[in-house]
Amino acid sequence: MQQARSSFLSGIPNVCKNILIINIIVWLAQMVLMQRGIDLSDQFGLYYFESPNFRIYQFITYMFLHSPHSFGHVFFNMFAVFMFGRLLEQLWGPKRFLIYYFITGLGAALIQMLVVGIRIYSVKSGLSGDAIADVIAQGGQLLDQNMNYTDAAKGSLNLLLNTGTIGASGAVFGILLAFGMLFPNIPLYIIPFPFPIKAKWLVIGYGVIELVLGIADRGDNIAHFAHLGGMIFGIFMILYWKKKDRDRIKNRTNVEFFR
Repeated sequence: MQQARSSFLSGIPNVCKNILIINIIVWLAQMVLMQRGIDLSDQFGLYYFESPNFRIYQFITYMFLHSPHSFGHVFFNMFAVFMFGRLLEQLWGPKRFLIYYFITGLGAALIQMLVVGIRIYSVKSGLSGDAIADVIAQGGQLLDQNMNYTDAAKGSLNLLLNTGTIGASGAVFGILLAFGMLFPNIPLYIIPFPFPIKAKWLVIGYGVIELVLGIADRGDNIAHFAHLGGMIFGIFMILYWKKKDRDRIKNRTNVEFFR
């Protein structure tokens, strides 16, 4: 049994393996601490910069947190890292894959902050300065008590300011985007479809769905624009590296030619 476990872990590249281990350990810590009344999301989830809960390090820490109430949240994210991330790490090497993972995760956070900022600006336009100040000062405490303002605008502003974003989904969508761009014609079987779907169509489909759901904003508590942010930054990273690699090969060929 020990041999089988060791063999399984040794088959996962180092960066992916550490991402899996860290996320699972943090998720278990979240569950244990939640039972003691401590929610790590309050400190390490990503909050809008005007929120009293905002800290600059949350741009990194948020992507290692998952809902302690849902095994599916951490499972599906880490399953995607295991299935697709390890192939990218083997192709790119650990350094480039690690950079890509964090850049797409940061990109997801920036896009999420931008979208939340636009929505906050829209809500603020219908509120007085005193009402806004009241939400900033007292809103978080109301949510801690499972309460909110009866005024719709103040309640909406309170949720936007004091609801954090957690999860590795932004970086995971970046991984899916990279897989679809680098292995576009590989067939994938996705439940519940009984037929294979090429990776490129799956990625395009995911992107369209996230865009539609993000614009609809049905209050499903999912950061759809963060997913899109991970994909957008992933596109830029891959195109940049392709150009850089082509230039390096071209320069090397020119040097060898002149020799």
